[in-house]
Amino acid sequence: MSPSTDLIDHLRLALQAQGHPAAGQALERLPDKGLAHDHVRLAGTGALARIPKQSQLGLAAQDNLDYQRACFERAAPAGHTPALLGVLPPSTHLPRGALLVQAITGRPARLPQDLPALATALAALHALPVPAPAGRAPLLHAHDPLQALAQEIEAQARHLGAAGLPAAVQDAIERERQRLQSCLQGPARPARCLIAFDAHPGNFIVQPDGRAVLVDLEKCRYAHPGLDLAHATLYTSTTWDLDSQAVLTVDEVLGFHAAWAAAVGPLAAGARPWHGPLRRAMWLWSVTWCAKWRALSPQAARAGADGEDWSGERSEAALVDHVRNRVDHYLQAEVVQEVIEGFDRFERGLRA
Repeated sequence: MSPSTDLIDHLRLALQAQGHPAAGQALERLPDKGLAHDHVRLAGTGALARIPKQSQLGLAAQDNLDYQRACFERAAPAGHTPALLGVLPPSTHLPRGALLVQAITGRPARLPQDLPALATALAALHALPVPAPAGRAPLLHAHDPLQALAQEIEAQARHLGAAGLPAAVQDAIERERQRLQSCLQGPARPARCLIAFDAHPGNFIVQPDGRAVLVDLEKCRYAHPGLDLAHATLYTSTTWDLDSQAVLTVDEVLGFHAAWAAAVGPLAAGARPWHGPLRRAMWLWSVTWCAKWRALSPQAARAGADGEDWSGERSEAALVDHVRNRVDHYLQAEVVQEVIEGFDRFERGLRA
């Protein structure tokens, strides 16, 4: 039995156990494009099953499902995300459970022409009211989101040695880490809001009317909007997904930020001075994740349904080869140097 057929059989059994009407429908596994989920279309229902392969936040299976459910529920009022249609709890059939979400019809984002649509979608998310602290769980809501991000970066940076990086790359990353530490010393911070924290262009589908829908919401948190703006336009994001691959100019990135500012309203003014530092911080998170993936992906898949697992065994060979290609590229000295020089040009453009 092929892995694809096996997954579909397990999903069907989970649907049957819940008495779900889609149990009798045709089930179509979609191409393997992500390291965290398998996706299966429930034909004729307008629904898509998101079946976790792991928890990128290191959560137990039920906690991971609860977290992702909260992501979809909190983002829904923005009007630019799929509706949550149901939840299949962890079971013997699906040890990590699954979410049933609205299947979005459309095409991959095309850059740079779809940048305004992406900016509008993110602005709608960022403009949502922020709950009082007691109402933010289970989503991450650190007292100091920038400090929490720095701690995530440092945890990932523990893999830099095992990743076998060139000395020039090690040095460049260290300089940016020190820059971030200096930034943390000041008391000022931008406003916080609900952010996706995974807003790379490959996670958007553009509908026939031009509306952009952010379809991957498993890492939402209450933090700073500049992190999403960076993730949508960094070189490590715009060249990640083959279907939306593009290299943006500094002027195009600045135009994206301007479109977001026009759409988001009062949040924009206080966020602007932080676009540069948060862009650097998001790149640091991304590049240290690349080192982490390079170090951990050769390991055997972990037993059990809980926690984080970057083993290449959890994904199809073509996807693992693609990720390895991208990671190797992003960790090259000349690529790192060009990205950092791009930060300087971006920051000069913001001041102009």
